Amino acid sequence: TPHMDKLASRGVLFPNAHCQAPLCGPSRASLMSGLRPSTTGIYGMINDDSIRSENPATQDIIFLPEYFRDHGYHTMGIGKLFHTHAPEGVFDESGGRVKGFGPLPDQRFVWDGYGTADRTRYGRTSTDWGAFPGSDSLMPDHQSAEWVIERLQGSYDKPFFLGVGFLRPHVPWYVPQKWFDMHPLEGIRVAPYKADDLDDVPPVALSINDLPMMPSTEWAIKSGEWKAIIQAYLACISFVDHQIGRVLEALENSAYASNTVIVLWSDHGYRLGEKGTFAKHALWEPATNAPLIFAAPGLPEGKVIDTPAEMLSVYPTLLDICGLPAYGRNEGKSLVSAMHTEKGDEGAYALTTFGRNNHGIKSGGYRYIRYEDGGEELYDHRTDPNEWTNLAGQAGYTEAIEAMKTYLPKENADWDPLSSYTFQPYFVNQKAGKTAAE
Repeated sequence: TPHMDKLASRGVLFPNAHCQAPLCGPSRASLMSGLRPSTTGIYGMINDDSIRSENPATQDIIFLPEYFRDHGYHTMGIGKLFHTHAPEGVFDESGGRVKGFGPLPDQRFVWDGYGTADRTRYGRTSTDWGAFPGSDSLMPDHQSAEWVIERLQGSYDKPFFLGVGFLRPHVPWYVPQKWFDMHPLEGIRVAPYKADDLDDVPPVALSINDLPMMPSTEWAIKSGEWKAIIQAYLACISFVDHQIGRVLEALENSAYASNTVIVLWSDHGYRLGEKGTFAKHALWEPATNAPLIFAAPGLPEGKVIDTPAEMLSVYPTLLDICGLPAYGRNEGKSLVSAMHTEKGDEGAYALTTFGRNNHGIKSGGYRYIRYEDGGEELYDHRTDPNEWTNLAGQAGYTEAIEAMKTYLPKENADWDPLSSYTFQPYFVNQKAGKTAAE
């Protein structure tokens, strides 16, 4: 990732940043609204235009791009920024979004998208991998970069807000062959894995992790596809890094090189064999940890802050950097003071929510997970970075757990009626008011 590395070298990197939901729809709704999923009840997917519904938490919320527009900015956006693209009218100038995650071959290469899932009840995933299509120019991300480059060459009579949402490395992991060639299979290392890793987690964690439509790690081992999956993921990363580089080069060659704030973020992490599967959909570290970089005039260069950070902080941090008034509805906090402190915010924490009243907290070297039925997990990342040993219930950790509990949200809103997730039984049942056991 030479271009993302270069951006980090001229800005501040938060390698311990975490999404507010390990699922694109609620994660993006949270970042763009400045509100936690536990406040809004947006735990699943939701139409962009439905975020501001009759839901009292969101009906009059000002989205991040709108706040800039309200304070004199010309706003532009293209690609996947909210779940699909953006609510109607959010941008002064919209490049829209190519539907889906194509282009797609006539037939899948490896994975059918169903696995062992009930095909009559659940749709298939886009999960598949292989070299396709033949040229970068056929990829929506390449086209989005072209659109942004064109706008960076324009003239504006006011400051601008410009958002670009790249699709890769979202599944399917299809990019042209040249990006696969950069990552030969013989050099691929697989993720750390223990076959009995989930033997010490609560039953509700197993219900949430019931993802038969996704490739399992055991399948990947037996089929010999594990390295090929990671190769495809890395190929997609290299491809999107190149597109980011094209945009950054255009910015550097523009009239706006010296007065533009850049933030690079992602909506969630991804498990590449950890905890038994290839998916996001979890409160464990690989699913919640995601890239976050800020670069701007006046910010430190090449600084790495290891304390936890939240994607929810993007909204208030951008307002702070740009000298705009704070928005009182923001539930995140600005990271500007942490960026100017030697060690960052040592009292920082990051909270991730997956469904109603299921929360993961990263703080002080620990990850604590608390589920709706009271089930718990605790991992000490100083000795167990792979989260293989659940310390909850073991002697000597009561104090650590009680400290982590103080970060749990006081409010756990009911599901927003317009938000849902029918990908697997757990979320269907939870929204219907049923327990995981039912």
